[in-house]
Amino acid sequence: MKCRLLSILWVILPLMMSACGGSTSSSTPSNVQPNVVGGSIQNPLSLSNVVSAFAGPNPTLDGAANEAVFSNPQGIAANGSDLFIADFGNQTIRKVSLITGVVTTLAGKLGYRGSTDGAGEMARFSGPSAIATDGTNLYVTDSSNNTIRKIEITTGTVSTLAGSAGISGSADGNGSAAMFHMPCGITTDGTNLYVTDTGNSTIRKVVITSGAVTTLAGSAQVLGGTDGSGSTARFSYPVGITTDGSSLFVTDTNNYTIRKVSISTGNVTTIAGSLGIQGSSDGTGTTAQFIYPKGIATDGVNLFVADTSNQLIRKIEINTGVVTTLAGVAGIFGATDGISTMANFDGPTGITISGGTLYITDAGSDKIRKIAIATGAVTTQAGTRIWDSTDGTGASARFDHPEAITTDGTNLYIADSDNCTIRKAVIATASVSTIAGKVCGYSDGQGATASFRWLAGITTDGINIYVADTRNNAIRKIVIETGVVTTLAGSPGNTVTADGIGVAAKFDNPAGITEVNGNLYVAELNGSIRKIEVATGVVTTIYGSVGTGVNNTSNYYISTGITSDGTNLYLVDSGNNTVFKVDMITNAVATVAGSTGQSGSTDGTGTAARFNYPIGITTDGTYLYVTDTLNTTIRKIQIATGVVTTIAGNVNSPKAPDDAGSPGGNIGALDGVGSAAIFSWPSGITTDGSSLFVVDRDNSRIRKIN
Repeated sequence: MKCRLLSILWVILPLMMSACGGSTSSSTPSNVQPNVVGGSIQNPLSLSNVVSAFAGPNPTLDGAANEAVFSNPQGIAANGSDLFIADFGNQTIRKVSLITGVVTTLAGKLGYRGSTDGAGEMARFSGPSAIATDGTNLYVTDSSNNTIRKIEITTGTVSTLAGSAGISGSADGNGSAAMFHMPCGITTDGTNLYVTDTGNSTIRKVVITSGAVTTLAGSAQVLGGTDGSGSTARFSYPVGITTDGSSLFVTDTNNYTIRKVSISTGNVTTIAGSLGIQGSSDGTGTTAQFIYPKGIATDGVNLFVADTSNQLIRKIEINTGVVTTLAGVAGIFGATDGISTMANFDGPTGITISGGTLYITDAGSDKIRKIAIATGAVTTQAGTRIWDSTDGTGASARFDHPEAITTDGTNLYIADSDNCTIRKAVIATASVSTIAGKVCGYSDGQGATASFRWLAGITTDGINIYVADTRNNAIRKIVIETGVVTTLAGSPGNTVTADGIGVAAKFDNPAGITEVNGNLYVAELNGSIRKIEVATGVVTTIYGSVGTGVNNTSNYYISTGITSDGTNLYLVDSGNNTVFKVDMITNAVATVAGSTGQSGSTDGTGTAARFNYPIGITTDGTYLYVTDTLNTTIRKIQIATGVVTTIAGNVNSPKAPDDAGSPGGNIGALDGVGSAAIFSWPSGITTDGSSLFVVDRDNSRIRKIN
């Protein structure tokens, strides 16, 4: 997660574009007599509701350096033996031993947002952004709380030094009487703290012993880039700050400059970069260029800057203002280790120095990187990335927000949406390989030469895979044996529903897809249901209005997952929080479970049950199984009676805040029985006749339920 201030809409929209077609198969394990209809092997399941990992990474929060997981780490500080990380996305303060590499959580609890003082995991943070240390204590800018927090290193005890949680402003004062507005950067000279009060575009001073806060430079919420003394100087959203004892050095982020502030006088000057001019050029003083620089550190002779949007680490000689590039390549994202320009970064943000080594929070890769200053050699200190496209077996495989899943009884086929690829996982071994796709786009071809864009639904007839290529508004066909990809129906650029043959037909964000007796049934996000005769490519609309977009006259406006028992189609209507069915002979529509527009997590019968943005659906012929995405649970519906029960997941597991600070979805990746298991945005679901397989989207894992 990048540090973005977006509305909750941007959390929900990716889900609105997510869908998981039911599962279809042509063969099953030898001990199962297959009844293959409508996207699943319809062999009644006998489940004990045990949830386990099948493929994809095991996101261990703490542990050895190469196993620990960070989420958008921001600030970083060092005391010689340990690194301390403001783990913004996890709402925690982490410690990395420089001796053993082991990562532990010092304060806060994964995914729990708040402002509570206390020891260790009893404390709560809301967007911890930067961190400084005097060797005994840590000092943290708790940005969304608008407070400055203090942590005793030996005990992990957290207290609030200045500011008042949830109250923004610019008032000077003592302790809770002072006000901040999104403070981002912090440094200390051992007696005072100096804070970039980013939302106010000012530099604040906090006396550690008393909590007294004063404004050293800048004028609250008056933007500019003017040099001057005290309140006559202007900044534009300054972020990073460091000190050599007599001066402060500030990354004036939105001005693309590096500023110097005299601690004794408050006089502000510009030492590098040119006001309002973006670039990556090295040079002296104002001839050098930056793009949104954030982190900054000093050894007393040089400054080291995380030039965030350039993906560079820059060096500035304090006396001369000469700027050079220490590591990275301008504009090239990545997490590659190497020497100087052979290395890549992905959103470097925080930076600190210990001895002759720089340590950087590489926020986009969720890793902690280090640079030997003398040589420019870049290596990874800690962190593992759980989103990737690596083939492998079990936990060694990597996905990037997969959406949908299907099976032929022997293999699983996965729409790995953000990787724009089709993956295969052998059920017996959990070995994962890539069948088709490599880069996002639109092209037919074989294997890696084909391209897709936002794969929302997938199904198979055992010979071919059929994919709802949502953002290309097309239905694609992949021959399993050869990986050859062709377009069966639809074409990019169309956003209406129109019947026709093959590419002459038009789709409006096709999402769910399933196969029954040589026909494909496609659920569009506008609520329409389309039928495609595979042999002829003829496309017809069986529900919804032809020639309309998202405002069609159907009662179902966000249809995602779809499956069938051979008599009816079953669909989840994510927007209305319902599951409905369509008679395949008469096209009559009826609600199976849930009540239109009513969200919740209640078990019950028919319309008495409640869902919260369900996405995926599959069937064993007796029951429907639904991923109730925003509840992060797996629900079971008895087809004959409409009785709904919850078989796995926990609606009360911790909440991950969205980028605007509002409560988001439940998070976690715990295995266990029933409600002891935790998912994070479950989406696709399928069955091989023995088990359920669930796409745990935001954990980028495939989970198995026995």
